[in-house]
Amino acid sequence: MHRVTITVDDDLMQQIDSVIAARGYQSRSEAIRDLARAGLQQDAVAVASPNCVAALVYIYDHDVRQLPQKLTNFFHDHHVLSVSTLHVHLDHGRCMEVTILRGPTAQVRAFGEHIIAERGIYYGRLFVAPMEDASTN
Repeated sequence: MHRVTITVDDDLMQQIDSVIAARGYQSRSEAIRDLARAGLQQDAVAVASPNCVAALVYIYDHDVRQLPQKLTNFFHDHHVLSVSTLHVHLDHGRCMEVTILRGPTAQVRAFGEHIIAERGIYYGRLFVAPMEDASTN
């Protein structure tokens, strides 16, 4: 077994502690291991399929320096993968976007992971479903 030290913000720690209490975990380590396993299992679902359809959901701070411009440019650079995007203003500073993606699984995953990793993204999740032929409309 390996010991790993991580830093999380207060809001995320509260969420993790809520999961611990709700599910009756004996320790944070057990909860975090299970959450990591769940994420790895979800990733494994579509790995075997060469093509997929996906929903990329993320919440971001539109006041973070150049983030909206970076997101727009990245979507334009990958327009072939993006089918449609819904943009919602949550409050004065935060927006939520849901984007439907379609194409080669590796490219869709790389695109989604890049968006989620951007500074200023509060929350991000990529839901991937295997698809026989990504070119089918």
